[in-house]
Amino acid sequence: MYKMEKKTDTVRIPPDRLDEDLAEAAKEIAKEKLEGVINDENKLVILATNIERLGDGKVVLGDGGVYQDVRYGALEFELIENELILGYLCEVLKFGAFVRFGPLDGLLHISQIMNDKVEVDQGNQRLVGKETDDALNIDDEIRARIVTVSVNERNPRESKIGLTMRQEGLGKLEWIEEDEEEEEEE
Repeated sequence: MYKMEKKTDTVRIPPDRLDEDLAEAAKEIAKEKLEGVINDENKLVILATNIERLGDGKVVLGDGGVYQDVRYGALEFELIENELILGYLCEVLKFGAFVRFGPLDGLLHISQIMNDKVEVDQGNQRLVGKETDDALNIDDEIRARIVTVSVNERNPRESKIGLTMRQEGLGKLEWIEEDEEEEEEE
């Protein structure tokens, strides 16, 4: 889920940047430090905007840099277990598929795709139900539920996110629409 929040943090302006405009230097350094990082609340900061200095910076004895408090708006992406996501299939592997949603990818294990035995066709990048012939292809849009989250703070793209589509109302959007049409006909 995306959220926009007001935050504060402290950035270190190194000595070689003290001859620049401090407001601009603080903005650039804050963007480098904050964007693309998972913060202490396990939220991925996508964008830091409206960065402004708060008061004068502080100098620490023995350190030539200036520590500057900043306030900023943070566009964050938060992973919440049991949350429903909309995404699309981006890669098929022998054990399942990766689904891209927001800025991250989640793993959809073959046991969590449908109530049918799933055959993996890696050559054609497809997953096919053995009895139903229902197929998932690259770029198919799906609705899934987040079932596990293991966040890698150092490299958010390496976070492990487990997904399922084995519940009512989840799956390939085309399948969901077909199910709804069948229910209306009954």
